[in-house]
Amino acid sequence: MSGWLRREKGDPRRALGRRGEILAARHLKSLGYSILERNFRTSLGEIDLIACEGDLLIFVEVKTKKTGSFTPPELSVDRRKQKKLATLAQEYLAREGEKSWSCRFDVVAVTLPTGGKPQIFHIPDAFRPE
Repeated sequence: MSGWLRREKGDPRRALGRRGEILAARHLKSLGYSILERNFRTSLGEIDLIACEGDLLIFVEVKTKKTGSFTPPELSVDRRKQKKLATLAQEYLAREGEKSWSCRFDVVAVTLPTGGKPQIFHIPDAFRPE
């Protein structure tokens, strides 16, 4: 069994997040996006998905919750999280070097109802870094 499966088995939040990321990636692919990276990590944190559509580079934050949560998942992407994502995106772009991309930040909110079909709410251009 791979390492991430062992970790997730004991950590329901991590398993929930992973399931949401898989569903979000499938959704974006169905819209014609190409997934370039999953879970891009640096010492500063992680970007869930990095996708592209033509010459547009899209940094995607995925938020997943079960039905019954008091707040919609997309509201978890507050100013502090947006600033962190912008910093991580700059690090990704610096690593990529020579390419000149147009970029945007999307949020994909996934709600997993008990026994029902997952609900996916995609917010293109959800925020602009300051």
